[in-house]
Amino acid sequence: MTVAEVVEPIIRSSLGDVAPIKIHAWDGSVVGSDRAPAELVINTPRALRRILWAPNELGVARAYVSGDITIDGDLLAALADLDRIASPDAGPSVGVDAATKRALIAAVFKLRAIGLPPKPPEQEARFAGRRHSRRRDAAAIAHHYDVGNDFYRLVLGDSMTYSCAYWREPPGPDFGLADAQFAKCDLVARKLGLAAGMRVLDAGCGWGTFALHAARAYGASVVGITLSQEQASFARKRMADEGVANLVEIRVQDYRDVDDGPYDAISSIGMAEHVGAAMLPEYSRSLLDLLKPQGRLLNHAISRRPGSRRGFSRTSFIDRYVFPDGELQPLDVMVGALENAGFEVRDVESLREHYALTLRAWVANLEGRWDEAVRLAGPERARIWRLYMAGSALAFDANRIGLNQILAVRTDPRGTSGIPRTRAALLGS
Repeated sequence: MTVAEVVEPIIRSSLGDVAPIKIHAWDGSVVGSDRAPAELVINTPRALRRILWAPNELGVARAYVSGDITIDGDLLAALADLDRIASPDAGPSVGVDAATKRALIAAVFKLRAIGLPPKPPEQEARFAGRRHSRRRDAAAIAHHYDVGNDFYRLVLGDSMTYSCAYWREPPGPDFGLADAQFAKCDLVARKLGLAAGMRVLDAGCGWGTFALHAARAYGASVVGITLSQEQASFARKRMADEGVANLVEIRVQDYRDVDDGPYDAISSIGMAEHVGAAMLPEYSRSLLDLLKPQGRLLNHAISRRPGSRRGFSRTSFIDRYVFPDGELQPLDVMVGALENAGFEVRDVESLREHYALTLRAWVANLEGRWDEAVRLAGPERARIWRLYMAGSALAFDANRIGLNQILAVRTDPRGTSGIPRTRAALLGS
């Protein structure tokens, strides 16, 4: 029997016989349907050893990241067919049951692929210390964000914005990713009621896109904080190049260490996912304490469905290779944490479908300049991002995860919010 014939039933047993599958093995053998949108390529016997020694999603992830397994063709379409592996945070992890494991062991012996467990790819994150301590949070942020600003520009586009964009309906060819990202920044600015002279904290400022927009379009004075040295260096230069360095200060600082309030408004865009459930009360109280009476907070964060796993499994692709220590909270948990800290929640808006569109744009950017991405970040990192973004797009489509903007306010001692009574007035529409 050929290699492909030996491994096909194992792969079908592991993934489920739910879609056309085509398999190409290292000996040149091919089995499966030509209707398959993508082809699973098993490049070396080492792929089987990785899965044998870690018979769960982690083993598959290691084989994929290392290049022992690759996926050729339309990845989004393939993941849509194989929906069980569309997102590491969605439902059961990829894995093998006892019978499949026995078959895998037999196949490894038959193919003479037995051996010691291969060393994990160097891109795999493993941190020591207390979860969500300042030191460990800084390490987790550096793992994900300090991989090269040029790589991020290739994926994210010129806006350098790593969060959900705000697409008009319908999107249209004359309204691209950069337009949608600045539309998101303006949506946040209008919800916060920004005006010239206001003092704004941008918690988790990334490469400074919102800080730039708040200063340039509204004349606000902005402090942006990040734990990423590379982001901070880029953002500082960006503010100087754009002529707003007098209005924007970029710091490498933990939100728990900001002590120069009060601020008129706080934006937290794509940061709360890194905070963790145990730290949500401190996160909420810290931001409340930094606001003036009638000061507003805009919390923009990915959410999980109620009842689903809070943190990513330690054997999942996304925890080891994408967002180590990341945690998603249900919408009610985030709202509850803010209200328990003393905020009044005034407005909640779901942008779930907007994030699916954003991720597809990022995948198109990456795949359209694949060779350059590999040159900038290495083939392992490029593969990680391709799978993570494609899978996440489908997870948002399927409502396994969501994206919500929560507008909250610190009312004054008399309970006055200072927020317009209607949503139309709030948005200036």
